[in-house]
Amino acid sequence: MSVVEEVAATTGSAPLVDEEELARARRARIHRIAKWTLPSLVMVISILAWHLYVTLGEVPHYILPGPVRVASQMVEDWALLWPALLVTSRLTLLALAMAIIGGVALAVAFTQSKWAEMSFFPYAVILQVTPVIAIAPLLQIYVESAFVAALLCAWIVAFFPILSNTTIGLKSADHNLSDLFTIYGATRWQRLRYLAAPSALPFFLGGLKIAGGLALIGAVVAEFVIGRAGTGLGLASTLLEASYRFNFGRLYAALILISAMGVVIFALMSLISHLSLRKWHESAIRREG
Repeated sequence: MSVVEEVAATTGSAPLVDEEELARARRARIHRIAKWTLPSLVMVISILAWHLYVTLGEVPHYILPGPVRVASQMVEDWALLWPALLVTSRLTLLALAMAIIGGVALAVAFTQSKWAEMSFFPYAVILQVTPVIAIAPLLQIYVESAFVAALLCAWIVAFFPILSNTTIGLKSADHNLSDLFTIYGATRWQRLRYLAAPSALPFFLGGLKIAGGLALIGAVVAEFVIGRAGTGLGLASTLLEASYRFNFGRLYAALILISAMGVVIFALMSLISHLSLRKWHESAIRREG
């Protein structure tokens, strides 16, 4: 029994109610409900407006197909869209994994050696600022496999955010703690593991959110360029082929799947970030109010 309940039982009066706590709980409950209902409501209204515009305006399907036609086309072409979706997903995830491994390894090398940073960081910047659409045709010439060429394009796009954010994070360790590690004679490995790595984790996860979307963008751009040779890589190649055939139902279906994939990747990266930081980092600790 709480103190308030004991006092209420002793005095015979009703329990005291903290109105502020009730209001805060009510606001939190409304916020949780609105977090999911408002985006869903906007989506429903948008699809309804799309359907009404196409139906009432009698818009030809080869200009703008309605949502019903797109949905039916997605069902009809699922045997074609599903393998393309798997190819684009595999391309994106492999590029992201390569970006994580290469970006983190190079960031550690940069923070451990000034010479390595001065030697290689300018070339990482050059890769970042060079448009991938200009690199893709060259890779298509020099790399025999179209999938590998597209994978390299997606990796180039996703690599720099991981490298840059992780490098900044590894250099952001508290200087007072760094002095303490020096006093106790910590080795370079102990500094990296117990001081620099925890400090860099929020920065790395922030870069991971960015790199996840960029890996998909790089994969789609690479498929647009390399898929023109008839390789038929994934969803972007399917989308491009549908535009050539004026099959706009299939085009919109492929576009919706690409967008859905991007949403899933961002949600997955956000979940990883939340689970990693929720118990200790200020950016993820839930606050009431």
